[in-house]
Amino acid sequence: MKTISIAVIGLNFGRHIIGELSKRPASDLFRLAAVCDINPERVRAVSSETGVPGFTDIGELLEQCDAPAIGLFTGPVGRAALIRQILEAGRHVITTKPFENDPEAAMAVLDMAREKGLAVHMNSPSPSLPPDLAVIRKWQESRNLGRPLACQTSVWVRYREKQDGSWYDDPLLCPVAPVFRLGIYLINDMVRLMGEAGRVSVHASRLFTGRPTDDHALLAISFRNGSLGSVMASFCVEDGDIYQNSMILNFERGTVYRNVGPTRRGSGRGVTELSLVMGTNETGRSIAAEHSCEHGSGAYSWEDFHRAVAEGPGHEDLKPEEIVAGLRIIEAMREASRSGGTSVVKPARSSS
Repeated sequence: MKTISIAVIGLNFGRHIIGELSKRPASDLFRLAAVCDINPERVRAVSSETGVPGFTDIGELLEQCDAPAIGLFTGPVGRAALIRQILEAGRHVITTKPFENDPEAAMAVLDMAREKGLAVHMNSPSPSLPPDLAVIRKWQESRNLGRPLACQTSVWVRYREKQDGSWYDDPLLCPVAPVFRLGIYLINDMVRLMGEAGRVSVHASRLFTGRPTDDHALLAISFRNGSLGSVMASFCVEDGDIYQNSMILNFERGTVYRNVGPTRRGSGRGVTELSLVMGTNETGRSIAAEHSCEHGSGAYSWEDFHRAVAEGPGHEDLKPEEIVAGLRIIEAMREASRSGGTSVVKPARSSS
């Protein structure tokens, strides 16, 4: 398979992506062609390490580097405008969560990409249904589980961060910080399972952080179809069981557990374990099915992106509305955090 040139913009988080591009499967599909960042020292360091040209201006990179693929790993504020600039230069884009703070700008640039026949991919929500959610969907149909009714999710890690003047310190740019930074994966999973949300409420606190933003939070979501969801995200817990994106998903006739409990079979991060429990009030419960996936939600699908660049987009099963539906939840979460009450979630395609 022919490798495709890719330039990486935003070298704070982008350094991690460059490391991922040096390993399989990404290294079989892409080769690094250039790097870009507004910090000249960072550009010089990464350019020297990788042996590729470095730029401090996106416009100059797009003029001088003909890579058809661009990895954009700047912060989410104003990202849609940068994606628009890249699309206008005729390049495909892969970026990261959260996609953009402004849902309207996000929808506009996603529509622009579709009109131009260019791909805009991200790790969450991914262009194709992640392996774990695909298994859940299969169980839902083959086991006649009925509709999803409730979804309790959680993710935690121990951070003891200090204020540094970055967007992580701004409650408007980084609202309900643990949910915004970590729980976005879980929000996007719930949107794909249960559709658009109707209302949200927030509980959050600052326990150990040196930042002015929260480090411990709970988001409650009411979906338009009547189902309920929650995200507990924390920077306060250290138990070795980090970034698990745990889920308890109740259907009408069964419950799926993802990475839940202390006796899971897996020994390391990156393995997603699923169990389906079924039964009746009279006969009791039993484990009806189990499955393990090497990668779950949130992984970068380099294979999907390579195919989109090589053949053009259109193979994805992700709609722009599903991407923006998650951003609408974040938008309402920001308002709920400010008001201390419940906030209405706008439709993904809002007329106002």
